[in-house]
Amino acid sequence: MLYSRGFYGFDPTMIILLPAIILTIYAQSKVKTNFAKYLRKSTQKSYTGVQVARTLLDQHGLHNIPIEISKGHLSDHYDPGNGILRLSSEVYQGNSIASVSVAAHEVGHAIQHANGYIPLSLRNMIFPLASFGSSTAWIFIAVGLMVPSLGGLMDIGIWIFGAAVAFQIITLPVEFNASSRALQLLDSNGFIVGDEIKGAKKVLNAAALTYVAAMASGIAQLLRLILIRNRNSREK
Repeated sequence: MLYSRGFYGFDPTMIILLPAIILTIYAQSKVKTNFAKYLRKSTQKSYTGVQVARTLLDQHGLHNIPIEISKGHLSDHYDPGNGILRLSSEVYQGNSIASVSVAAHEVGHAIQHANGYIPLSLRNMIFPLASFGSSTAWIFIAVGLMVPSLGGLMDIGIWIFGAAVAFQIITLPVEFNASSRALQLLDSNGFIVGDEIKGAKKVLNAAALTYVAAMASGIAQLLRLILIRNRNSREK
């Protein structure tokens, strides 16, 4: 934790994080609630997640992309590096509104990759730096704070952390586009009908909100770090 002068040790810059923390808690609650609710509601057509995913992939000429079962809850993802679509067992085997919605969303990412969707390409390009930054930036920042003579390390840490925040920002259009594709594909292929479409929207919108919360948290933390850095510079 980063400490700075404040009333009885309280770091006033922590206030910047409060809205993002509240949004994160709310987003996590929404995604858990909506996923659990619509995981219990089967679709009228009773297609499983893997059937929906395979049909949509083949429909777009992506016959070479295998579908595997991934371990863990809500572990669904498309792996662009290996060209593999992985679905959690509840999505892979399930025929619920949540199952087909998540499966179609991941197919949306596969289609983005195949079509050279620019935001996805940018996200994949900066992923290595963002992954490095999210775990390493705090080392530079902590050392820069503890050893004032090495304050330049904090600047390096902030720039590295900024790459992770940029990744979160670029992730938003990627996720929203994948969800939009998913809803259109589910509807046009008749996988969901009637009020099931509303349920699918709730599942996907709740998931998208978690990415909004992650971006808000990243931006808030970056702003806080910059304020701490600037204040420390003035106090030297």
